[in-house]
Amino acid sequence: MKKNQGFTVIELVIAIAFIGLILILSIIQKTNLDAFNRDEDRKTAINAMYYALEESFYKDNGYYPEIISEQNITVIDPALWTDPSGYNLGDPKSSYTYQPADCENGKCKKYILKAILEKEEAYTKKNRQNQ
Repeated sequence: MKKNQGFTVIELVIAIAFIGLILILSIIQKTNLDAFNRDEDRKTAINAMYYALEESFYKDNGYYPEIISEQNITVIDPALWTDPSGYNLGDPKSSYTYQPADCENGKCKKYILKAILEKEEAYTKKNRQNQ
């Protein structure tokens, strides 16, 4: 009696389908993980800007600036001004926004910092002083 060696077509199709499914699930998981990491980077940048405004700028000046940038907030890493998409704070395409309020002659009493996230609601920080 002759014994056939090898795989049947059905066995090969099932194996390829299984490998394809695992590959698709891996790609989806990697995409979600990358988005989560970009969101965490955005939160880190907003927190750095917030603490720089509160602990450095406000303490030294007694007000908040009308515009923030690496020129007037020098205590944080300059790379944090650029969002994960490559746009700087102030650029209309940036996921970061700074909205000053109650301003007079460039001196503001309030602000809102915001980052638009991919996997969560927007991350917002408001001024600590004068609330």
